[in-house]
Amino acid sequence: MKKLPNPTGPPKPAEPPRWADRLLAWFVAPHLLEYIQGDLHEMFYKRIREVSPAQARWEYCRAVLQCLTPFFYKPLRPGPPYAASLRDEYPNPARTAMLRNYFKIAFRNLVKHKGYSFINIGGLATGMAVALLIGLWMYDELSFDKYHQNYDRIAKVLQSATVNGDYGVGESMPIPLGTELRTAYADNFSHVVMSSRTREHILAYGERKFIKTGTFLSPEAPDMFTLKMLSGTRAGLKEPASILVSESVAQALFGNTDDPMGKIIRIDNKLNVKVTGVYKDLPYNTEFRDMTFIAPWDLYVSSEPWIKNNAGWENNSFQILVQIAPKADFDAISAKISDLRLKHVPEVAFAKPEVFLHPMSRWHLYSGWDKSGNVEGRIQYVWLFGIIGVFVLVLACINFMNLATARSEKRAKEVGIRKAVGSVRSQLISQFFSESLLVVAVAFVLSFLLVLLLLPLFNEVADKKLTILWNEPLFWLSGLGFSLLTGLLAGSYPALYLSSFQPVNVLKGTFRIGRFASIPRKVLVIVQFTVSVTLIIGTIIVFRQIQYAKNRPIGYDRNGLITVAMNTPELSGRYNALRNELIETGAVVEMSTSSTPVTKLSSQNVGFDWEGKDPNFKEQFGTVAVTHDFGKTVGWQFVAGRDFSRSFSTDSSGMVLNETAARYMGLKNPVGKIVKWNGKPFRVVGIVKDMVMGSPFEPVYQTVFVLNYDWAGVINIKLNPQRSTSESLAKIEAVFRQFSPGSPFDYKFSDQQFALKFAAEERIGKLASVFAILAIFISCLGLFGLASYVAEQRTKEIGVRKVLGASVLNLWGLLSRDFVFLVVISLAIATPVAYYFLHNWLQAYEYRTEISWWIFAASGLGALFVTLLTVSFQSIKAALMNPVKSLRSE
Repeated sequence: MKKLPNPTGPPKPAEPPRWADRLLAWFVAPHLLEYIQGDLHEMFYKRIREVSPAQARWEYCRAVLQCLTPFFYKPLRPGPPYAASLRDEYPNPARTAMLRNYFKIAFRNLVKHKGYSFINIGGLATGMAVALLIGLWMYDELSFDKYHQNYDRIAKVLQSATVNGDYGVGESMPIPLGTELRTAYADNFSHVVMSSRTREHILAYGERKFIKTGTFLSPEAPDMFTLKMLSGTRAGLKEPASILVSESVAQALFGNTDDPMGKIIRIDNKLNVKVTGVYKDLPYNTEFRDMTFIAPWDLYVSSEPWIKNNAGWENNSFQILVQIAPKADFDAISAKISDLRLKHVPEVAFAKPEVFLHPMSRWHLYSGWDKSGNVEGRIQYVWLFGIIGVFVLVLACINFMNLATARSEKRAKEVGIRKAVGSVRSQLISQFFSESLLVVAVAFVLSFLLVLLLLPLFNEVADKKLTILWNEPLFWLSGLGFSLLTGLLAGSYPALYLSSFQPVNVLKGTFRIGRFASIPRKVLVIVQFTVSVTLIIGTIIVFRQIQYAKNRPIGYDRNGLITVAMNTPELSGRYNALRNELIETGAVVEMSTSSTPVTKLSSQNVGFDWEGKDPNFKEQFGTVAVTHDFGKTVGWQFVAGRDFSRSFSTDSSGMVLNETAARYMGLKNPVGKIVKWNGKPFRVVGIVKDMVMGSPFEPVYQTVFVLNYDWAGVINIKLNPQRSTSESLAKIEAVFRQFSPGSPFDYKFSDQQFALKFAAEERIGKLASVFAILAIFISCLGLFGLASYVAEQRTKEIGVRKVLGASVLNLWGLLSRDFVFLVVISLAIATPVAYYFLHNWLQAYEYRTEISWWIFAASGLGALFVTLLTVSFQSIKAALMNPVKSLRSE
């Protein structure tokens, strides 16, 4: 076949990329452009003959980028007419060379004064590391739940009520409310999801059995939460007997070989469900992080008879989650649905109930309300630690300022000479800023290494799973901006101060630092120790509050007490047989069941009446169902009356009150009195000391205990103290396997569950103590540097004093006195400041400790001791110096 001619003519010779030439012409100074571009073109055409055109173009572009250095840079501003000739004679590289000179001098100063450099860089690195850790913690707090794509349109349905003047908010809702939202208000919602409580369930596949936390939800929930499916689809819950499992649950049940899809799992030994999907594990910073499986809501309703019997508007036992329509507004919808409960249950009008939407964006940080209706939550801790992070960083910057200005006499001649040879003040300011930026750059690198080293420990203390945001450009831009801001903050005062020296006085030798020149340094030291001492006092108060609540009488004996959840039907209705078997092992002293554990009160009810009750008084009691042996198991203590007893058949309608309930009812002698609950009479048989079942920081709730063997949620077991715990648990497990062979034996120690109630406060206390220690460390670093400078500055004075007979103790007192005085001033400032903020913090707890005077005294003495310890090294070293050496030049 004959080859057709090329319609476009012969191929054009390869040329360098035009964009690269334009970039070079825009950046490089005109007097250098011709030489640089000519050399690059020559190299390009040479490489064309040796390699492919594409390779030659790539090398050309790389060479152009390598030329984009400050040395070749041209000014952006044209300047006055005569500037062109000056640029030709003295081109712009002089400016960049000066910048290089600034950094070179700064580096030499750092190397020459190693101790000064260590204190500055170490302090700044520590402060920046603290700020970075707190920044990561705040980012995690502020981004909570943002994993869900519909984050800004998801909400919980809550209801508020005011009973006897106390405002309260609850998330428990009646089933009909969800139905009405779905039908009557369909235009306002994209999804309305009914939800059970997220709690532990037994999942079994063959011989593999695990206890996992999960939830029963409406079928549209996976779409609302935008779950990332690894297998199956989000529509999997539309099958009536289905289940979606997380990646970790699928791994535990099926391993790496079996495909989970279509497998049959058994829930709580009573429900067979088919796996219709596997979703990616939810991140740790989401409200649903414990939701390791999801099963259909309708399956839950059909499997629990008590739900069918309590499906009216009066029963608040469930959660409702919604996703509002794209153009809908939370407040507008809340106004529409606010009176729904009141319409259907008019008898609760006395409590002024209001239904409203609580957006997901406020779940984590604005999740509490006080009795007056004011919003509370973790946002206060976000602000608190943000302020602490800023203060700790400022402490490190103060070190730099103090040491830089303290060394001003040594750099005065340098400033004078530079000004004498033509340097203007702006150039000197640039030099000193370059030094601070170099120090900050080194400190930033070190702070990153510190963060990488400390992050696992910090995660453990803070109960987080923080990681460095390597792939987030915003993180790196924030880090660079943060470093630049720190450098400017730390270098501002030294740069302005040092550049203000007059060269005539300096070079004539008449320059002296004024007697008021040290005042700014002293003020900054006072600021440092004021912040540090305030943090120390705060840490002591937090731990004192925790210990105060821990030492509170709890009304029962939690030692050797374990609870086992009744998750399977095999344990129901076999109370006596199970109790007898456990006691016969010798490992158990007593056993009972109750509707809730002793560390939790989850049921509140109304409908109580008694003789002498005010008709206008609207009562509410915590309610706990127990068995005859509950009191002996938990060791509750009676102040009046007796315990439930099988010897009295009438105890089936008996009732035990706690002390708070007796006072709440206004009964002086309640034993023997009749109390009606929903019309049914109960006779009070005894009064027990208050049991702390809720928060240990709040008053005990008024609670009634009634006999009911069918309303059992947990099994309470008292271990035999004469046997080892491991031996007893092994025997108990063997008994449970006889009664429920398909269930794993899972138990919880009551003392450990009680300790979890202090987790949030202990976490805050630990973090505050860490930051307080670091603040003191940074302050002491600066104090050590200042003490070194003062000792060096007063070397000859010390020599003269020693010749005249001064002792080491006298000289130590002389050098330490000024620093001690500054710390005493900081104590005087920190004491009222700490008292004000901590007093307000304690008001959030109704059961709280007192702020004693000794806390401030101990903090002050501790600060003084650390100060003397820091300063004494340099003071004693200077006092022990041979005066012959210090006075030799005289």
